[in-house]
Amino acid sequence: MTASSEQARPIVEAIGLTKDFSDFWMRSKARAVDGIDFEIREREIFGLLGPNGSGKSTTIKMILGLLRRSRGKLSVFGRDPGDVSVKSRIGYLPEESYLYRFLNPRETLEYYAKLFGQRRSMRRERVDELLEMVGLQHVAHRAVGEFSKGMARRLGLAQALINDPEFLILDEPTSGLDPVGTHQVKELLIELGRRGKTILLSSHLLADVEDVCTRMVILYGGRIRAQGTAGDLLSDTDHTVIRLPKVRAATISHIDELVRREEGVAVESVQPARQRLEEFFMGLVAKAQAEQAATSGALQGGQTARFLGGGAGPATQAEGRALVDGLQRAEDRPSSPAQPARVPSATDARQDVLAELSSGGSGASPAAPTASREVGVSNAGPGPTSPSTGPAGSVPGAKPASKDVDRSIIEGLLGDQGDAPKGKQG
Repeated sequence: MTASSEQARPIVEAIGLTKDFSDFWMRSKARAVDGIDFEIREREIFGLLGPNGSGKSTTIKMILGLLRRSRGKLSVFGRDPGDVSVKSRIGYLPEESYLYRFLNPRETLEYYAKLFGQRRSMRRERVDELLEMVGLQHVAHRAVGEFSKGMARRLGLAQALINDPEFLILDEPTSGLDPVGTHQVKELLIELGRRGKTILLSSHLLADVEDVCTRMVILYGGRIRAQGTAGDLLSDTDHTVIRLPKVRAATISHIDELVRREEGVAVESVQPARQRLEEFFMGLVAKAQAEQAATSGALQGGQTARFLGGGAGPATQAEGRALVDGLQRAEDRPSSPAQPARVPSATDARQDVLAELSSGGSGASPAAPTASREVGVSNAGPGPTSPSTGPAGSVPGAKPASKDVDRSIIEGLLGDQGDAPKGKQG
């Protein structure tokens, strides 16, 4: 364990963490997690291992605040896991990817980006980078319901990264992936670790955990059976491995004689060197790609998205608040009748907001009046309406969008910003 890892602040701290599941009469039915102690430090890749039923998924759900602990202490970023303020700092890929089957990958990522309040230009940039990173850019307009499990898994990983999380929780991220996707995920995790991400990885593929994890905990029956670094846990103090270029049989005999004479033991086995199956497989794939062989599946993927590790979360919130503040100042500014029509005004800004709302963030201009406009008109004041009248702008004598309509839009934006100051009441 290095000095830097010892000094890093803990992202997750668990002391005596216990979870009991009860029956209808509140009698203890099963103890899924039994008094475990561990911590996940900043900027490390932490492995959570164990067979089925060992308590891995229960532990992850308690860290996410989806389950309440029965006893013990648990904190995430120094706060209770149920604290809403920590949710935006976490990215989560569950064991099964639950995606809307009738949306395509671009629409799926746009949807999750909107949940985090990201502005339109940022959404587009991040979606493009993530689709390229996971190798789905060429199927960005196919319905997710047509995807294989591995392709849906790639999209789920992109969804977990859309908010540039400080703490990334991955539950079986390589489940359903082919060897190419598995290799890519491991390379991605190593790169994210270099960029300062803290990662919790739970997997049944022990070789993958061994390749990428800094430290690990092994659970069985809800208890910790071993924990430490991969080097500490996997070191074999009973054997010595010597790796040489190919040598003659006579040289091996001399080495055996030397070992017998100096150490009093014989060489147990001599085997020709062999490469790992993963290395051989990836070499064949690279050769096929160099020949530009056609494939209908996911591509190998591009570089890691540039925004990951940039800490864009607070900046995104500040930009959103600045937009709302600008709309408020424009609303309070008195309008001038002599103002030229082409000069940008508050109305122009509001029209941009309306266009985005009506287009659903897709960038296309609305082909028909949207529900948000009709609701705004109905809130502006009483008046006869009918399904055949159309939008307010097409009804004779109807007023264009009033100040009340504009305030409703601003108040709606303020509600999305969370802690932004509220606008004036009409």
